[in-house]
Amino acid sequence: MAMRKLTFYRASILNPLNDLDCEFWEDGVLIVEQKRDGSSVICEILPYLEACSRYVEEFGRSNLFEFPNSVIVPAFFDMHFHWVQDDVRLMPKDSLLQWLEKYTFPTEAKFSNKKFAKQKAKVFFQKLARYGTLGGACYSSVHDHALDYAMNEVKGDVLIGNVLMTMQSPKNLKQEEKVAVKSAIRGMKMYKHRYVLTPRFAIATDAHTMSVTSKEANKRKIFKQTHLSETPAEIKFVMELYKDQVGFKNVKSYTEIYHKVGMLGSRSLMGHAIHLSPTELKLLKKTKTNLVHCPTSNAPKRELGLGSGLFDFKKIEKYGIPWALGSDIGGGPFLSMLDVIRSFVQQHQRAGRSKATYTKGLYRSTLAGAEILGVSERVGNLVAGKEANFVIIKRPAGKFKDAEGVLKKLITSTKSRSLFDKLIVATYWRGQAIK
Repeated sequence: MAMRKLTFYRASILNPLNDLDCEFWEDGVLIVEQKRDGSSVICEILPYLEACSRYVEEFGRSNLFEFPNSVIVPAFFDMHFHWVQDDVRLMPKDSLLQWLEKYTFPTEAKFSNKKFAKQKAKVFFQKLARYGTLGGACYSSVHDHALDYAMNEVKGDVLIGNVLMTMQSPKNLKQEEKVAVKSAIRGMKMYKHRYVLTPRFAIATDAHTMSVTSKEANKRKIFKQTHLSETPAEIKFVMELYKDQVGFKNVKSYTEIYHKVGMLGSRSLMGHAIHLSPTELKLLKKTKTNLVHCPTSNAPKRELGLGSGLFDFKKIEKYGIPWALGSDIGGGPFLSMLDVIRSFVQQHQRAGRSKATYTKGLYRSTLAGAEILGVSERVGNLVAGKEANFVIIKRPAGKFKDAEGVLKKLITSTKSRSLFDKLIVATYWRGQAIK
């Protein structure tokens, strides 16, 4: 019988299981097996000494990689980000709607140039992988070719959709309804379940376009994403827009508008979801809609966010609504999910929510996203049989008792938020280093 082809990675190891539990090996070995078909899957994790004794014959210099003062974690899931907004991450943020008008829309309009869009896609998705993100949900611009370039460059389980913008939008981004519908259906046909239907939000996408494309997405079992209740000004604008529209005169909330056009459901991702009434929460629960918390984007302006408010995860969980974390590039200033975890913990602990731990942050930026996207049997954490998608991160020297201790030290010891990418030693996708 032929010997299995195994590779051994020695470091500290973190394997998130849920909000409260994260397995931790101070000195562990992640064992990866390469299958005959070329795929690489996780075999098991063992303490180093046990791995040495159990795999005496398989251990060798060529297949043992040691990473002292490093920690292995699953590849990250960023459940809400805009790849076409990378250039506006650090632009002044007076308010959401002003920031969109002044910086974001002019930047996205540049993607009409194919050469520009192609080069930007190559650079961005290489950077995304370097940061350790191999899963999530991404917004593109309105341009079909920008979507195509993004799909060609992205690695991992990242859904991407071109935004639909048919009203209240700049002339150089605004689409006719039939053009928006045609574009969305093209994306669904071409990319199938890699595509995510993406009406920008109820301000920029008319009800008919949302309704027609939602039905098509539901028929094809394709995910949908948009923005919900990020700021009070946004909510007020939405309600003013729809109050006189046929079929919406009696609508009481932003969430109900999305419900009427078919945008809610178990394959729906609602970004931000900060300012929600109990009635809206009940509707989100009833429809099994998923939410995405973007702490760095919604953070106070002094922390480089838009100052939109703080997602109340305690209340969301009380209603039993699934949620995960996202960077919201470029509302969020940095692409690293380590920075998102840092912001999540700091903001919520300031608000007195002691259950906002680094362990919870890691779970909500890895396995929780995979669970929402329905791919957790294959990816999301470091369980035997799953794809070998993981990130090796530098950590401070010293002994640690548990996952919370090592994560806290790693994240809070970083001198600048812009330096989290410097901690990434390597990203492995399907068992191959891509950094």
